[in-house]
Amino acid sequence: MVEFGGFDMPLQYTTIREEHIAVRTRCGLFDLSHMGEVRFSGDQALDVVQRLVTNDVARLEVGGALYGVMCNEEGGIVDDVVVYREADGYMVVINAACRPKDVAWMGEHSADCEFKDIGDSVALLAVQGPRAVGLVTTLCPDDVASLRPFHCRDSTVAGVRASVSRTGYTGEDGFELYVDAADAPGLWDSLLEAGRPEGLIPCGLGARDTLRLEAGLRLYGQDMDDHTDPYSCALGWTVKLQKGEFIGKPALLELDPAHPPRRFIGVELQGRAIARHGQQVVTVGQEAGVITSGTYSFTLDHSIATASLAGAVAADAELSVDIRGTAAAATVVPLPFYRRPKGA
Repeated sequence: MVEFGGFDMPLQYTTIREEHIAVRTRCGLFDLSHMGEVRFSGDQALDVVQRLVTNDVARLEVGGALYGVMCNEEGGIVDDVVVYREADGYMVVINAACRPKDVAWMGEHSADCEFKDIGDSVALLAVQGPRAVGLVTTLCPDDVASLRPFHCRDSTVAGVRASVSRTGYTGEDGFELYVDAADAPGLWDSLLEAGRPEGLIPCGLGARDTLRLEAGLRLYGQDMDDHTDPYSCALGWTVKLQKGEFIGKPALLELDPAHPPRRFIGVELQGRAIARHGQQVVTVGQEAGVITSGTYSFTLDHSIATASLAGAVAADAELSVDIRGTAAAATVVPLPFYRRPKGA
């Protein structure tokens, strides 16, 4: 157990490797109730959320969701978020470690609509893996299997009222289940019992981190922060400059998306060396940047990492990472490191 975002969270239940492989080959169950949720409602809710988020929220239909970032006036990322369009407004999911500052930031810019932090009343469970959809389908009266990626619908799961979402953070298919906090323990038990024949096991933060890194997904506080613009962490696709005004747009207009201040790349390391956040990346004997995230890939059976570099680097370029005084050889590779097989 570790402290994370004000919660006591499981780093692992068994081993990170066992839980990681379960999600890649069968299915795993995550308790993500530490994540924050806020709700915007009222006639001006769209305008407020549109101003806060770089992506184009106006294109969302009811039941739709999108990924985006919130920027400060300098173009740095306040947080990365998922926005859900509800019948009477928007729910935005924020990172646990950012919850206090996010709530303050959003509240400061939400005078024109009703804004509420609902994180304490909402719990979030996620079922991820090749067998996840089949498992949840057996517990749900509605056809959630036909739910498109980045969409959600209200239903029940094992008799518990839930908003069933299909976004994910592991590189695998599956569902996120938003429920009343009081209903979460019973639903957790029901999912574990129903999923036991399918090989479902509980998974902690450790496996969640190794899974998301294989899928090339960002982690706030490591791959991006208040001083990182979206282009410098390869999230320029979430910036819709044509949609109108939003916080940070003037600063982002000063940047060239094709030549951002920094380059975000994937690297693989030779041997058993594992790169960690903050370690130096070296090329041609000169410091080129830093590692943002690194781990050993249980799926690929070698070490992987993402890095932020001060300049461009060629594909397949040879680099090294300074790991406690030892130069570990590394090669630039495309992101993501892992893609779910088609049809899986």
